[in-house]
Amino acid sequence: MAKICGGWSEPQEATEETQKICDQVKDQVEKITDQKHQVYKAVLYREQVVAGQNFLIKVFAGEDDYLHLFVFRALPCDGGRIELNGVEQHRTKGDPLEPFMN
Repeated sequence: MAKICGGWSEPQEATEETQKICDQVKDQVEKITDQKHQVYKAVLYREQVVAGQNFLIKVFAGEDDYLHLFVFRALPCDGGRIELNGVEQHRTKGDPLEPFMN
């Protein structure tokens, strides 16, 4: 799929790379949600190419509970750091992945 600078991709099935990004911010997510997540599996994602990449990631958190994460990954020349920029709790499997900030 071609990446359009500034535009969001269509939702795609999560990859091993997507899961690694989620794993890197898991401690922060648990602090924000005040919950320890026994189940924490990336299932869908969207990406936006900026001066780096923004990711919207749907994470299965057990039973009928999903989280939406907003994550930024800097360019390798800028250190490639991963930043968690938002978490939406109590989402469902059917909730669309839409940009948000909090």
